[in-house]
Amino acid sequence: MLRITIWNEYRHEKIHPDVQAVYPDGIHAVIAEALCKDESLSVRVATLDEPEHGLTDEVLEQTDVLMWWGHMAHDEVQDAVVNRVHQRVLGGMGLVVLHSGHFSKVFKKLMGTSCDLHWREAGELERIWTVNPAHPIAQGLPPFFEIPEVEMYGEYFDVPEPDSLVFISWFEGGEVFRSGLCYHRGQGKIFYFRPGHETYPIYYHAHVQHVLRNAVHWCAPTSNPALHFGHVPQFTHQKGDA
Repeated sequence: MLRITIWNEYRHEKIHPDVQAVYPDGIHAVIAEALCKDESLSVRVATLDEPEHGLTDEVLEQTDVLMWWGHMAHDEVQDAVVNRVHQRVLGGMGLVVLHSGHFSKVFKKLMGTSCDLHWREAGELERIWTVNPAHPIAQGLPPFFEIPEVEMYGEYFDVPEPDSLVFISWFEGGEVFRSGLCYHRGQGKIFYFRPGHETYPIYYHAHVQHVLRNAVHWCAPTSNPALHFGHVPQFTHQKGDA
């Protein structure tokens, strides 16, 4: 059983009626319901206002893949928690970063860049092209799918060159964006997925949900042994050794 923790800032849903209308129980609740359609996943949620943001050592030790959504309160995330998550990713925990989570402390720390971009909220059509159909995250998806109303994200997206690019988005305003990017950091795998603005029902979209289920499986930890660093003695070669 793959253990998933969905972390949601959970602020917009409490104070903005237009967001409450779309996600009355929180964005995390809709994502959790989507992931629970896969019986091989065990899903829990955590939010910003819980003690230690719901991401205690115990919770993270019991998390194989962490999913992250944040927007209006990135600066409120405690550095101690950011460092804890960062170390867990380096140690093998998977991380799926959603939409405006590109500006989260933990994603910027893992990327080492500003992670900035262009944006425009105008309810535009987004066409998401699958540009790496052989990648596991693209399994079962069509050549492209459309989301009727979104917030536009445009290039240049200030992130490192990804290890794999799975999706590229086109918007009716003419912009394009690298919207599905894969990275490796230490022993951990990271997937950034662009769609998900809080005022649009994007996480109800069947193809978006399909991507999220595929993503947590791709980000799952491998069985590689723990890494060790520091001084080691010289290896002694004996006659007959291969």
